[in-house]
Amino acid sequence: MRVVIAGASGFLGTHLSDHLRVQGHEVTALVRRAPSSAHESQWDPAAGEVDASVISRADAVVNLAGASIANNPHSKKYAREVMDSRVSTTRLLASTIAASERPPAFLAGNGISIYGDHGDAVVTEETESVGDALLTRVAREWQDATEPAKAAGSRVCVLRTAPVMDRSAPPLKQLALLFKLGGGAKLGSGEQYMPMISLRDWVGAVTFLIGSRDVSGVFNLCCPRTPTNAEFTNELASAVHRKAFLAVPAPLMKVAAGDMAPELLGSVNARPAALERAGYDFEDEDVREVVSAALS
Repeated sequence: MRVVIAGASGFLGTHLSDHLRVQGHEVTALVRRAPSSAHESQWDPAAGEVDASVISRADAVVNLAGASIANNPHSKKYAREVMDSRVSTTRLLASTIAASERPPAFLAGNGISIYGDHGDAVVTEETESVGDALLTRVAREWQDATEPAKAAGSRVCVLRTAPVMDRSAPPLKQLALLFKLGGGAKLGSGEQYMPMISLRDWVGAVTFLIGSRDVSGVFNLCCPRTPTNAEFTNELASAVHRKAFLAVPAPLMKVAAGDMAPELLGSVNARPAALERAGYDFEDEDVREVVSAALS
């Protein structure tokens, strides 16, 4: 298949591109600089510029572009950048796909944060989005930006991605080091559910959706059994052979994390119901398997 990827130089984009190429697919990366190979195509989302011929020739377009969410959580400029970088790229690709004679599939990045805090309740793709936390609002507008492609008949898959666990990337890279130094701690009560997914399952699930030409809609990319924050804390501490007796009080988290606090203290007991119905077989089903795969 011919696959175009925006955000191909990022952590997830790099691993997905490499995996697809190993499988024999043709991957074209959308880049903002001058292309350095035939496998790159220049675009400028801020100016609304992308090569429509590259999009129209594709079988699938994957958008993983977006500013890092790990910057200053107290900055309004940062919050606008997080929103704009996701919505503008998605809107440009969706409208370009819609204008194609044969619209390719569109796999649009998104976040599990779209649901907001649902406490202990099980959250599937049918669950409504609640609250007005920053990343919840971002995810809503992010998904809305896919509408032109959907209206034009494109097969749209919205990738509601949970934090992807791997030792080489946030959040686990920093957490593993902190825990090894004895600073492991649960956040708030620790009772909040904390969805996550291993890198190999994220790559596997997205590759599965690219090749599954009869599926579309929204998909939770998370392991089947979501742990609480306390369960994750205990599992990671055990994996690095340390104890984790500490707890960061919720009021302190709200001050330190700013607009990101609801993402750390809110509870999303998510299930990947749509992926499982579609036939994807997870390699890492619970927190023990996710942490083990991530640190191996």
